[in-house]
Amino acid sequence: MGKTSKKIEIKDTEDIQEGIGEEKKLLVDEDIMLKLQEKEREAAENYDKYVRAVAELDNYRKRAAKERADSIRYGNETLIKDILPLVDSMDRALQHADDYGYPNAFKEGLKLLQDQLQGCLEKHGVRQIECINKTFDPHIHEAILHVDSGTQKDQVVQELEKGYLLHERLLRPAKVSVSKGAKEKDIEE
Repeated sequence: MGKTSKKIEIKDTEDIQEGIGEEKKLLVDEDIMLKLQEKEREAAENYDKYVRAVAELDNYRKRAAKERADSIRYGNETLIKDILPLVDSMDRALQHADDYGYPNAFKEGLKLLQDQLQGCLEKHGVRQIECINKTFDPHIHEAILHVDSGTQKDQVVQELEKGYLLHERLLRPAKVSVSKGAKEKDIEE
């Protein structure tokens, strides 16, 4: 009773046929519109998927190129880490040669070997971390001892083991002795 309907005056059977045809035509048009809207939504979803896939592929290419470059640049990192103890041994041998009075020819030979090894490492991007009288940096230093000294607090006082970088990447932190700051009686004076 609350519904309002359209009244059509029917005069003969042809009018009835025309009325039914228009009603079917309206239903068909609505169905086509619904299907069209569904296909437009589907097309939009597919386009979105396409854009995302292209972006993912581009990101993958960039990531793969960076990984390739890093593997070339840092590929010999493990070999270099294995060589670093030899460099340390060479340093200790030179120190002992000085301490125990070995002949100069022997010390010069050791120094030449050390220079060659250091030059080879530098050629491949390895460089030594400078520590002495620098501010302690936990990213490149490893504090082994804290000592009282006349220097400012958190300053590296002594290098116990050298640290090395490979193209800005830390190979081994420098093991250092760090100042606690000036002694209390020095501060009072």
